[in-house]
Amino acid sequence: MYVSRLALGVAVLSAALISGCSNQAASTERTYPMGEKVAVGPFLYTVFETQWVTHLGMPPDEKVPQNRYFLVRVSIVNTGGNEVMAPTLSVEDDKGASYPELTANIGAPQWIGLLRQVHPADSIAGNLVFDCPPGHYKLRALDDNGEKSALIDIPLSFTSESPDVPTPGESKKDPTYLKK
Repeated sequence: MYVSRLALGVAVLSAALISGCSNQAASTERTYPMGEKVAVGPFLYTVFETQWVTHLGMPPDEKVPQNRYFLVRVSIVNTGGNEVMAPTLSVEDDKGASYPELTANIGAPQWIGLLRQVHPADSIAGNLVFDCPPGHYKLRALDDNGEKSALIDIPLSFTSESPDVPTPGESKKDPTYLKK
């Protein structure tokens, strides 16, 4: 009886250690800042910029999202020796909700496309499109098998750059026209 309790105790302890190790491995997934090159399997991902839009296109062909369209400008380089398909990706919010990349062409500018075959030492670039509420997200970058991943931190930003536009009638030669 003592031996069977000891065996049961060892089995329970082993199971707890094994599950603890797997949780520890999952929680050590590395997060990279936006703009940094991130290697996952044969791919080298770089997120350049993001944009939130309320609609795409013009009526009557206008596309309106359930939440907002989130465009993520990305470059994917194949550093491997074989031609591979770049996977569809997702973004995850701080609460753990995941939003998959849209798989249909909705008219987004410079859409990267769905079937992304990348030749060795070649790259593709364009916008990934997600339908999600505005917030702080992390892009889950995957290898070609979907087994390895890394997270790319994408801070919430609604900033836009608007150039200074001179008032009609002001001369560009006048150095004070931009200071008004």
